[in-house]
Amino acid sequence: EPRWVLLPARCGRGARAEGRSRSRSRSRYSAGGAPPGVPLSCPLPGVPKAVFAAAEGRERFETRVTALENGLRVASQRKFGQFCTVGLLINSGSRHEAKYLSGISHFLEKLAFSSTAQFGSKDEILLTLEKHGGICDCQASRDTIMYAVSADAKGLDTVVNLLADVALQPRLSDEEIEMTRMAIRFELEDLNMRPDPEPLLTEMIHAAAYRENTVGLNRFCPVENTNKIDRQVLHSYLRNYYTPDRMVLAGVGIEHEQLVECAKKYLLGVEPVWGSAQAKDVDRSVAQYTGGIVKVEKDMSDVSLGPTPIPELTHIMIGLESCSFLEEDFIPFAVLNMMMGGGGSFSAGGPGKGMFTRLYLNVLNRHHWMYNATSYHHSYEDTGLLCIHASADPKQVREMVEIITREFILMAGAVGEVELERAKTQLKSMLMMNLESRPVIFEDVGRQVLATNTRKLPHELCALISQVKSADIKRVVTKMLHKKPAVAALGDLTDLPTYEHIQAALSSKDGRLPRVYRLFR
Repeated sequence: EPRWVLLPARCGRGARAEGRSRSRSRSRYSAGGAPPGVPLSCPLPGVPKAVFAAAEGRERFETRVTALENGLRVASQRKFGQFCTVGLLINSGSRHEAKYLSGISHFLEKLAFSSTAQFGSKDEILLTLEKHGGICDCQASRDTIMYAVSADAKGLDTVVNLLADVALQPRLSDEEIEMTRMAIRFELEDLNMRPDPEPLLTEMIHAAAYRENTVGLNRFCPVENTNKIDRQVLHSYLRNYYTPDRMVLAGVGIEHEQLVECAKKYLLGVEPVWGSAQAKDVDRSVAQYTGGIVKVEKDMSDVSLGPTPIPELTHIMIGLESCSFLEEDFIPFAVLNMMMGGGGSFSAGGPGKGMFTRLYLNVLNRHHWMYNATSYHHSYEDTGLLCIHASADPKQVREMVEIITREFILMAGAVGEVELERAKTQLKSMLMMNLESRPVIFEDVGRQVLATNTRKLPHELCALISQVKSADIKRVVTKMLHKKPAVAALGDLTDLPTYEHIQAALSSKDGRLPRVYRLFR
């Protein structure tokens, strides 16, 4: 039987002579004979010398940023691969609509990649991208509108040309605007009918926390505004917010110099379709946290019909102001959010699913009637909101509120070393896993450069996460608990405690509702 030599053996002249003498048996070996007796510690005779990949310096992967003469910033990040993701991020969103009709950003999101000065229709744009294996997307959030394309890196010139045309030269025809109105009406109907209430609750908690200002303004277009928004209204908004100084052209998987050249070619000195008049009515308001409650009484009994219908549930979301992503406390809050964790009562479990987070251990595992308990952290450039969303049967709303308020109070208590390290490890793991995706890297690069003109790299963020101590968690929670709560409630609210009682529970030592309320409710 063939024997492989695993012990240390000579690799010099004698070994080469031995290899030559045995090379004659190669044909015999390839035909099923014995293998050549070359030790594993020696290179195989007749095989080209191996070239090994060297670990490149960290500086090769730093985000590069260049500012053009008109104020537009160009940011790029190297990444191995044939494809790239390139897009325009604009400092514009629903938070800037205070002086306009609510819903303009929602319209612009739906109108994106429609006909432009160069392209006669959406189909023409898609066919152009198909030549480079590309796809496109537009997403509007409260503070950013993002136009993005993923395509073969060889088509960079075409992609940047298309992005510039889509953002600065949209036709906004009457037919396209009417189709957008229909799409928005359908989306609003679907939003109210879907079994998952999380998008609706997120809108409600923002409206409660920032009453009628900045990030508290509605992200979705109200039904009554769909017929009021036309080309003139859109141009008025675009004139003020689609300016070069509010834009970042970000790219991942391309050379920085190429991206800068394309930006100069297609985004420098270009006059938008709405004219080059100076921006006048730019809203620079800073978010004002107000706290408060938003309630929507709704029959949830028929939300999901079928052979296994979802039971009727009441949904509560309680939030407190945290901090902006520009502050040092942002990292401790991110660790706290990961430590709270949570999810649905029917999670598959397993490593990394958060089964050891507080909302699983203290809430879902102890109270079988709770269907959901999840922590969320929303952060913006001037404020933030840490929330807990909970769902239960309408008859147990009072107990559910008391359990959630108690969890907020317990945040300020002792933090075990094991659970803190687990939360930090899970946060770093999630960060690194998400940044494996090219579109996620693109959004991270664009958003950071838009807000700070620079980017913190993953290893810097991981170092900051590692430095978080239990004292940091206690400090940020103590500061947070002094704020008025924001409350969103959806469903059958017959047994919902008053806002004053919820506020009193969060100010108590144990998070319990006032005794008078519990006795006589």
